[in-house]
Formats: sequence, structure tokens, C-alpha cells
Amino acid sequence: MCGIYCSVRVSSVDATDHCVDAEVFQALSEQLRSANGARGPDAQTLCTVRLPVSHPARNSSEGQARGGELQIDFFASELLLRGRAAVVQPHQQEGDVFCWNGEVFEGLDINPEENDGVKLFGRLRLECTPDSVPALLGSVEGPYAFVFYDSSSEKLYFARDPLGRRSLLIHKPSPSFPYLLLSSVSAGDHPAYQFEELPTEGIFCLDVGLIRQSSDFMKGLDDCLSTIPRRASAARFAEISRTLPLLDPFECEPFPKACVMLRVRDIPVHFGQEGKARVAVLFSGGIDSTMLAFLAHRDEAIDLINVAFENPRKIQVRLGGNSDMLPKRERKKYRKAGEIMKVTDEGTTLYLVPDRVTGLEEVDELRKLCPGRNVEFLITNLENSHCSGCQESLAARSASLAMALYFASRGVGRIRGSSSECYKAYTSHARVLLNGLGSDELLGGYGRHRTAFTVGGWKSVIDELQLELDRIPTRNLGRDDRIISSHGKETRHPFLSLSVLDPRLDVGKGDKTLLRLAARGVGLVEASARKKRAMQFGSHSARMAAGEGERRGDLIIG
Repeated sequence: MCGIYCSVRVSSVDATDHCVDAEVFQALSEQLRSANGARGPDAQTLCTVRLPVSHPARNSSEGQARGGELQIDFFASELLLRGRAAVVQPHQQEGDVFCWNGEVFEGLDINPEENDGVKLFGRLRLECTPDSVPALLGSVEGPYAFVFYDSSSEKLYFARDPLGRRSLLIHKPSPSFPYLLLSSVSAGDHPAYQFEELPTEGIFCLDVGLIRQSSDFMKGLDDCLSTIPRRASAARFAEISRTLPLLDPFECEPFPKACVMLRVRDIPVHFGQEGKARVAVLFSGGIDSTMLAFLAHRDEAIDLINVAFENPRKIQVRLGGNSDMLPKRERKKYRKAGEIMKVTDEGTTLYLVPDRVTGLEEVDELRKLCPGRNVEFLITNLENSHCSGCQESLAARSASLAMALYFASRGVGRIRGSSSECYKAYTSHARVLLNGLGSDELLGGYGRHRTAFTVGGWKSVIDELQLELDRIPTRNLGRDDRIISSHGKETRHPFLSLSVLDPRLDVGKGDKTLLRLAARGVGLVEASARKKRAMQFGSHSARMAAGEGERRGDLIIG
């Protein structure tokens, strides 16, 4: 994983042109480079391409063309997840520049010691045309965002993968801030940019050569920026067959095991971390995270990160006596979890949230199935005071999930070897975090899928799943990437692989039947029976304030 940053601006001898104050822009650029540097602490550098600009005279009285300079800055940072040594970015050769933030899991022959960015750069330089770039990217599978400058054609290409699994923000020039910015992350609230997520609809191409001839940088940029359609096969994931196959669900895999293994293999061991987990799972004890934990290196160490929030609203309900309204079976689960954790004081019970209860139950099942494996169940407890400063101006639902991801991916908490031992401080140094996002969309995990099947049968289910797949690029994957990468870690989504499965398999009764059958088949009996629960509700990061019970998810907080 990497952080990438690119800026395009014009300096001119004519003060009336859309030029940029060098000192002001330098300060902004340094802030953005610093923010991107946190994503890749192992190596980072900056390079600049300067091109002369000769604007045509506006009228005959000016006498001659006006001069200036077009400056393109490229910055990239590197998080070492392949090979033994970090590869310095941006990649540069004979005027060509490539900033790559991604992972190639399929479609390109790469050995464990090679860097995928280097190989892609070489392929792009062999032939770079508006046709060849989509063809090359359409042949590989993996999350990515990139910026590539082809010096021979003077074209700047940039894009995100079709599902939007990696972040890339764009600021387009305005009269007050006349420059183009591309960045993996922002530097927080800042008046000098208006970032928005780069769409995933195609590959963008900026004709730098034409901009150099334009008399107006902003207008010229709009005229010179085009979108190249992706190759048709790159969108193969988005089409659901409407022919129902004759399949025995007990013989079907919900997704190839290789999709998990491709995302956890060949991660280098860093100095001083021998024997420690290289992979962690954002772990709730639910069916998705449990299957990922089971399939990811069953003979290697793994960290299972479980986060719980002190939720004043939930506490108020409990103090009001409403906890007795829980079903008897649920109350029994909470008592059992309290016994496992050896709850001895009221403060500890604050963190017996649903995900903690199911996580404690499930880690025992995993340890029984893989007795020789080093499984660390890392608990992260967050006081309400830790969260108040994180609730920025986001939609309530967005903020609650963002907080859960932020503190879970930090990997700081406590562990213990057995129920008879005391908890001790622990920090997970795993740089790869597995996330179960995507299984509900692919395998019919939402309640609305069950409703669709009840109301309209398979046709309604297929229509609903098609909507789910179409919405994946807008599901805030870029936001999740920005949050997790702020700790110098990378999230990977095995379910969100373009080659993960044919979505027409037996789904649709609303409960991820295939995945549950697979879990039961490998011995994860308890996990196979658990209900779906969103992370923000399972960790109690949602609706933190008392009286927030009826608050809609689209309201602004903070």
C-alpha cells in the first residue's frame, strides 16, 4: 500500500492569469505530502516535471505569446508488503512517472520478491495509448489507485479500481484555488481545496500538451480532461446471470479459498516481529470474520481485533432496567461472556457489547479447530471521552462506523493467554487487516433479500442483488481505506474480488446460506448459526449520546 499525491499548476509572467502563490501552495503541498506519508512509512520521495507554457496572445496589441511554466509534482510513500526491501516511489524513467497504490493478486505474473508497481510501470511504458491502458488494468485483479504520466504523449492518466477499494481524492481548479490535486488522503479541513472522491466509472486522461497551449488553465483543464471507458471484461463482476443453475448447495464453495490465500501470502516478516502475526482480522465472531480467520494461514499466528465502546445511551437503558427485556437466551450469553472475562466490576461490564460476547464465544471454537495455532484475541475498549473528538461533521451512520474502524485498525488493546491469566497490554503489528465487507452483497446477507424472496421469488432476489453489486463502488470503501491506512496498515477484502464467485449461486433467502453451510462443513458450527450484525451496532459505536435512539443516519453530527 502507498500514499500518492499529484498536483498540476501553472505559473505565469502575467499576474492576471490563474497562477498560484508559490509559498502558499508549498505549505499546502507539504501538508498533503505529510498526510500521505503516514500511509507508507517505509520509503517516500518527491519528483517534479516542469514544462514550458506558451499562451497565445489574446489580441494583436499584446504583440507576442506570453510565457510561463506548467509544474506537475508527484509524491508517493511505500508500505512494504512485498519482497524484503521497500521500493522507492514514484517510479521514474526517461521522463515517465508512475505512482501506484495497489495490490495485484491475479492477472500478472509476479514472484514473491518482485514489486507489482515496477512490473506495471514496465508494461505501461511498452505501450501507452488510450486503448492499451484500460486493457492492461482490465487484465489484473486487485485494489488500486494510480497516477501515470506518459512523457511522449504528454498525457496524465489516473483512476481507481472498478469497485473503489482504494482511495483517490480530486480537487478541480477554481478561481480561488487554480490547481488540480490528486491525493490518497486529505490533510483535514482546509480552505484551499474541495476534495471529492474520484469516480470509478472509467480511467481519466488529462492532455497536458493541450493545456500548455491553453490561455485559461481552468477552462483548458475541463476541455482536456476525458474519461476512457474500461474494458468490458473489467466489469464482468457486475452482471448476474438470470438462469438459475442446478447446484447442490452442500457441494458449493461460497468463494474460492484461493481468494483468501492470495491476500495473505508472501507478506514479509519485519525485523523484531518473528513469530508474530502478519495478518489481523477485524473480528466480531460473526460468520464473515470467522471464516476469514479460519482460512487465513491456519498454521500461522493471527490477531483477532475486537472493539467495544462505552455507549452512554446503552448504559442509560440498562440502568433504567430495560436489560431484562432481552430474550432469556441473550441474557444467558451475556452472563457466560462475563464469566469468561471474569467480570468483577461494573466498569468491565460496560464493554460486554454484542460483538464482544460473540467474539469470546467464537475464539474458543477457532482454537479448538486449530489447536496448534497462535490466536490472539485482542480486546480494545474505548471510553466515551476517547470518541467525542472523533465525531466530525459526518453523517451519524458514517461516523459510527468510521470510529469503529479507526480504533480497531489501530490494533492497541489487551490480550491474555487463557481464561486463568490476567490481561496484558498488546499492540498488533500486523500490517494487513482482513475485512469481511462484501459477503452480504454477494451472498444475500441482508434482511431485504429474504423479503425479496418471500414477495417475488428468485427474480426479485436477482434484481435486488444486481442493485447491491451496482452500489458497491459507492459504499464508502475509499473512506474505509483512508481511515485504516492512517495507521500505516492495509485493508484487504477477500469477498470483494472480481473473480470471487458467480453471483448466481444459491443465495437469496436472506441469510448467506452458502457461507453458513461452508462454515458448518469445516466445523465452525456456532459461527454458522449467528445472525448478521453491523459493526457499528455490534461494537456499540452507533448512537453514542443519550436520547439519540431515533436519530436518522443522514443527519449531521459534531
